Amino acid sequence: MPITEVEGRRIKVSHLERVFWPETGTTKGELLHYYASVAEALLPYVSGRPVSFVRTPDGVDGQRFFQKRPPAGTPAWVTVAEHARSSGELMEQVQVDDLPTLMWAANLACVELHTPQWRSAEPQVADRLVLDLDPGPGRTVVDCCRVALLLRERLARDGIEVCAKTSGSKGLHLLAALREATSAGAARYAKRVAQELEAAHPDLVISRMTRADRAGRVFIDWSQNSAKKTTAAPYTVRARPTPTVSAPLSWAEIAAAHTPAELVFTLDSLPPRLSTEGDLLAPLLDPVRAALLPR
Repeated sequence: MPITEVEGRRIKVSHLERVFWPETGTTKGELLHYYASVAEALLPYVSGRPVSFVRTPDGVDGQRFFQKRPPAGTPAWVTVAEHARSSGELMEQVQVDDLPTLMWAANLACVELHTPQWRSAEPQVADRLVLDLDPGPGRTVVDCCRVALLLRERLARDGIEVCAKTSGSKGLHLLAALREATSAGAARYAKRVAQELEAAHPDLVISRMTRADRAGRVFIDWSQNSAKKTTAAPYTVRARPTPTVSAPLSWAEIAAAHTPAELVFTLDSLPPRLSTEGDLLAPLLDPVRAALLPR
């Protein structure tokens, strides 16, 4: 098994030629190359947070599983944080704090990275607000863009600056930096805003969880703010039929979108985009922009 050295850490890599995405012929080696290429942008969004992985050891058409606890054989140099679950049980999870850890995880076929809206050092303290826009049957990500613009205007009235990214799947994620907030408080606020939009735009928006009611509307999933929930991290690859990624967007792109294809980015197209556009989510990392939730 080949061994590579990343920032002084020795990592065994294997099966780099294995095709993970048969539809495009994309290999495991290309997955590792992608994560190395975007690591500088990605790491600030996952560092210091417990990471959950979606693993596909034989590619996206094979077995997949969601893993929270550290994989067997986790190296001693990988940071592992312990936090209490709602049941009171203590659980360990990996933190992807640096490039070696990211490469080690990618080699284990950890295709997707998911994080909560809190840091390991302060569980239950929300430093991010998230609104997950999911198009129901008959709607697309373009309709999510319409809802995103409405939400941006609504949140601005409360002094909250929001950024946007594709989910890497069907919808959009809106994110804002918070201070002095709790996960429960963020969830209550997000639910209230979602209900307001549903009342104002009942033919376009739904805030209720019932799947049967989502046809023809965009679901605003406010529950992602729960301390128990996780959201696909910025720049993560998704275990979809093609290697799509969760890509930051500009508000100009959201306003101008006419077809879903305009908002699809892959592990091939994202690194050049990042080089030219920069990190469009950067305001999320600026503590000066962190907002207080209205009381």
